[in-house]
Amino acid sequence: MASVPGSDAATRLLLRPRQLRDLVRGISWLRSLADDEIDDLLAGSEVCHLKAREWVFRQEAPAHWLYVVISGNVRLTRSAGDRLATIRCVERGGLLGQLSMVASDGVYLYSAEALRKTRLLAIPAAHCRVILDSHPACRADFMSGLALELTERLEDLALLTQADAMARLVNYLLRQLPPGHRKSPQVVRLTIPKRWLAAQLAMTPETLSRLLGKLRDRGAIDIDHQRLEIIDEKMLQDVLLANE
Repeated sequence: MASVPGSDAATRLLLRPRQLRDLVRGISWLRSLADDEIDDLLAGSEVCHLKAREWVFRQEAPAHWLYVVISGNVRLTRSAGDRLATIRCVERGGLLGQLSMVASDGVYLYSAEALRKTRLLAIPAAHCRVILDSHPACRADFMSGLALELTERLEDLALLTQADAMARLVNYLLRQLPPGHRKSPQVVRLTIPKRWLAAQLAMTPETLSRLLGKLRDRGAIDIDHQRLEIIDEKMLQDVLLANE
């Protein structure tokens, strides 16, 4: 693993069973486990600390652990030949490495890099496989989650190959809104550096800044540093419709 458990006050707080159980229950396919089953899973887990730009794991490395982001940001990348593509960035509560659970070789299918100081909960992958084998409900939720992730990645691919830069940005913003949201305006926090968001959307940081400025000038959004407020969601939806 990238690092070992720390001893600071924040880590001691997280080592309380209730906080750790809540973190694990945030993973949809582990949510139905009983408290004693989660405690058993946590008994073999570790809290890890990474520095900015430190690799959590590398593509094709043996996948011995799954990671849950406690704090910080992690960039997922995949290399093909001499090209390195940013898949997406993962924040608090996000799970890393679960695709390795269905990889025949049991290896990570992408690399993961901490963008800033990051704290992770490392869960033994072997124990997770046992849970999937012995709990049909967990296995069903796991496969459902993979299907949803695959659908999202196919949507990303379609946008990258067919849509223009503005449509890619608008699609990203709309997907940050919570399901079934009602209140308006909605706030989206840009918690990852803009250069990495630009890479994720296959554009330069200058293009990202220019497009955000256009949306602000049209009255669709308001932006103040990392706080982005969606003022006119319908206008953003119209941008996507114009690209179909």
